[in-house]
Amino acid sequence: MQSLSALLSAGTRRQGCRPWPRAILEAGDWSALAAHLAQGRFTLVSLWGDADAVHMALLDEATGEAGIATCLCPDRRFPSVGRIHPPAQRLERAVQDLYGLTPDHASDPRPWLDHGRWGITAPLGRAAPAAPAAPYAFLAAEGAALHQIPVGPVHAGIIEPGHFRFTCHGETVVRLEERLGYVHRGIEGLMGGASIEEAARLAGRISGDSAVAFALAFARAVEAARGIAAPARAIWLRALAAELERLANHFGDVGAICNDAAFALMLAHCGVLRERCLRACDIAFGHRLMMDVAIPGGVAMDLGPEGVSALRALVTTARAAFPELVRLYDETTSIQDRTVGTGIVKEALVRRFGAGGFVGRASGRAFDARRVQPYPPYNQMPFSIPVRTDGDVNARIWIRILEIEESLSLVTRLLDTLPAGPIQVPMEAGPGEGVALVEGFRGDVFAYVRLDGEGRVARAHLRDPSWFQWPLLEAAIEGNIVADFPLCNKSFNCSYAGHDL
Repeated sequence: MQSLSALLSAGTRRQGCRPWPRAILEAGDWSALAAHLAQGRFTLVSLWGDADAVHMALLDEATGEAGIATCLCPDRRFPSVGRIHPPAQRLERAVQDLYGLTPDHASDPRPWLDHGRWGITAPLGRAAPAAPAAPYAFLAAEGAALHQIPVGPVHAGIIEPGHFRFTCHGETVVRLEERLGYVHRGIEGLMGGASIEEAARLAGRISGDSAVAFALAFARAVEAARGIAAPARAIWLRALAAELERLANHFGDVGAICNDAAFALMLAHCGVLRERCLRACDIAFGHRLMMDVAIPGGVAMDLGPEGVSALRALVTTARAAFPELVRLYDETTSIQDRTVGTGIVKEALVRRFGAGGFVGRASGRAFDARRVQPYPPYNQMPFSIPVRTDGDVNARIWIRILEIEESLSLVTRLLDTLPAGPIQVPMEAGPGEGVALVEGFRGDVFAYVRLDGEGRVARAHLRDPSWFQWPLLEAAIEGNIVADFPLCNKSFNCSYAGHDL
């Protein structure tokens, strides 16, 4: 059985991309690689467009080997991957919308990010005036006594916009189809031609709840492109920020999921812990969401004694309060009745889509970028990766609970072992091409960066974990009742902004 590197060697290897090799493949070799994906040999990490090419990042989870395949598109077309590997479908639709590159024989040629309101087509490719957009064709579902319920894009809560089209038989959901893209801001277009500093600020603002994860992924990709390493103290501080971000979001999610099952007491107490975490972040790093902390070359600010004290106090408070909340959740029959057995995602589907984070780990996929593609300081300190196989709302809550406990331990160990020294190294201008995969609270975040000769960003692509999680929400709600959708949706907590870019 051929390895990923052997399959990539069929093309013209580009040595500049670090640490993952990139090779230009002919259309036939590209399709052969797609066939390996469809057979489950590799995991699709991301698929994205360029002015005249399309790229595909893949990972062999068994060996940790990773690489990037490039297919040139002189005729503005490329062999569809999504035709035989469904996780690529929405990414291909986004490539077609943004760059005008058409996947041949695509099983779903509908637009994805383009809602017909831009005034042009293919804004990052060969832009042209757009014709009036046709109504979006939702997939049909046939059967006696079926009815549709449209929800969104404007919702009752203060949340981001997204449209959900339910086809139901009575109260039972037969099919759910999502339509996203309402939060598209043209991030990749804004990054093109930007300085590293400007692009780093954009990366940290792609999805506010993952400011650290996106900034860290971008920073590590830039550092790989330029062949530099951040100082040890900066690496530890980045990890501290990442674990604090994980804690804040998991505290909030546990409470919010319970609230969607009318258990507001958990929301109140978890909300207090989340607020304490955000206040500690503000004291330690000068910003509640820790935006602009992780930067290419290191971190923007150091951690002082007051910040250390705030973080240690947070750990002490959380360790005292959270176990009682876990007991309350686990011993309350009414909440268990709503979460256990609701919104199940099968392990085979999670593996096929390469879904990470609590969605994947709740369904048996023990994937964590900190372990599979280890990066410092996580490659120097042991930590556990909680995994369950039940795949329901309850499992996704428990993964969060266990990750909270692990992150509290990591924060303490990082503070205890925080090295002295500088927090930045200079970023000299120059060309390069780099990638990074980091573990955010929602799952693995991928970043690809190509720098031009002046050190400006020629191309940047960042992929949120939600790209491979949103489709699984459609599967999770099937056969459940409409009233359980908010519960399932919040247990996934996919990002709209991170997905729509």
